Amino acid sequence: MQDILSALPTLLDQHSDNEDVRRSVVFAVWRRIAGVSLVSHAIPIGLNETTLTVAVADRMWQRNLQQLAKEMIFKMNFVFGTPQVKFIEFEIDKGSLMGTSASLPDRARLEAEALDQITEPLRKAADAIADDDLRRKFLLAAGSCLARAERLSAK
Repeated sequence: MQDILSALPTLLDQHSDNEDVRRSVVFAVWRRIAGVSLVSHAIPIGLNETTLTVAVADRMWQRNLQQLAKEMIFKMNFVFGTPQVKFIEFEIDKGSLMGTSASLPDRARLEAEALDQITEPLRKAADAIADDDLRRKFLLAAGSCLARAERLSAK
């Protein structure tokens, strides 16, 4: 996993003008920094310049994660090597957390939806990743973010 993280700053440098790539990379680093115990309780849903928006289920999660925000920002920016995230906003949004523990058929459907969202710039960005498994995970993460954004905008 460390190899994946070390490739991300280069990917950002190569595609700094592509917001989809930037958002996908920041979301992927968030998931890595948050760890297994938090990823089903705190889902990145937006990136506006240097502010990362993360959905949480309730006020308790919001309050607890706000206390950890500075440490998480430090860890994320350490991975990037530059201050890509300066603020994390924790938004109470139970709807965004739905499906984080999806069943296998739901996972397959969500994966298919994610892969349908992959744009040509994202595919080109992924081509810079030599490891096949890592490239697939990057594309799934990017596609999932785009699919979620599309679902939210449809509401």
